[in-house]
Amino acid sequence: MVFKEQTFHGLEPEMEAEIANRASVEAAVANALAIAGGIDASDVEVTMEKDQIVLSGTVGTVGEIERATAVAMAVEGVHRVQNRILLGGSSLDGTH
Repeated sequence: MVFKEQTFHGLEPEMEAEIANRASVEAAVANALAIAGGIDASDVEVTMEKDQIVLSGTVGTVGEIERATAVAMAVEGVHRVQNRILLGGSSLDGTH
């Protein structure tokens, strides 16, 4: 029997461990936002894109936007945060 090397049309599949790690970091950030004081994160979504956490959704004040970034940065395993949280229909987009 001859085994040929697998091809993935230019993209190798992600390792299950990497997916699990990404999910655990997302969950840790979401949990930290949920229990943090000074922010209502009920409408904030946390995702991980490549090596950074991305925050999106809406909050009520500019202070909550800034607080969300600080809380996310404090979570172990987070090195970069891109904040796409909207305030009253306006966007504030920045990479920290």
